[in-house]
Amino acid sequence: MGSFAVEGLTKEFRGGAFALRDASFRYDGTGAIGCLGPNGAGKTTTLKLLVGLLRPTRGHAFLNDVDPMRDRKAALWDVGAVIETPEPYPTLAIYDTLRTVGQTRGLSVDGIDQEIDRCHELLDLPPLGRRVGALSKGQRQRVVLASALMGDPSVLLLDEPTSGLDPAERVLVRGLLGRLKRDHLLFISSHQMLEVTEVCDEVIVLHRGQVLLKDRVDRVTGRLRSRELVVEFDRPVDAAALAPLAALTSGIVPVAERRWRLRFGGDDAARVQLLAACQAIAPVVQFANATLVLEEAYLDVIASATAAP
Repeated sequence: MGSFAVEGLTKEFRGGAFALRDASFRYDGTGAIGCLGPNGAGKTTTLKLLVGLLRPTRGHAFLNDVDPMRDRKAALWDVGAVIETPEPYPTLAIYDTLRTVGQTRGLSVDGIDQEIDRCHELLDLPPLGRRVGALSKGQRQRVVLASALMGDPSVLLLDEPTSGLDPAERVLVRGLLGRLKRDHLLFISSHQMLEVTEVCDEVIVLHRGQVLLKDRVDRVTGRLRSRELVVEFDRPVDAAALAPLAALTSGIVPVAERRWRLRFGGDDAARVQLLAACQAIAPVVQFANATLVLEEAYLDVIASATAAP
């Protein structure tokens, strides 16, 4: 089973700017941990410190209980990582790109071919003979992800893994990550709130280099009830028809001909009443939170930190 941990990890750059300050957390076994935060929060810096691309000002990082500053080879031996936006050599074929990774990992010739076949199937890669430079951005990103999966490492550190992917590719990769977390340990930095909500078991929120929140995703979302719903009817509905909803809501905003945004108290009883009232107006084809609950929790955490003196 894999693990990653940081203890009092701090990175201060010239001029006294802190990219990360006194971060501490540890995760073992299997599952997926999402790392959220605005640009400049310290997400990529944390990943770079974990793999030894940056030297910490203070504190320590550990991969499988090995400090990469002391023994980088041992720390990274059972780890796959995608950090920032790596670009494979454009003149190499996909097969040669993955073969080079396999050789670096010390795989046998047969093992390399087996892993290339496995990754090709997992990520629906283009034909292996195609040059990387001829691929689309999304296809190159899938090759990069395949490189991280070569050798089937127990720990995967993924910085914006669906960046540059089209919607179909994002669905493919999210499904893959959901399967991988059953027997791997994933650390995922992402701006895609849906990705973290669907894939991750736990979440870390970073802001200005500090850890503001560490908790299970279900506990974070369970503490917050969405106060906005979107209802979609099976036919156009005008504002007059929604008059019965006025007593149950604090605001009704048109979104489209058949869709309306409803503001309410957020409790389950009010939600049940609203659904029944909407169904009395016209058949309902959608009735859901207007935003992801995790996104609302994230925004609350960031807003509280920004407002603090």
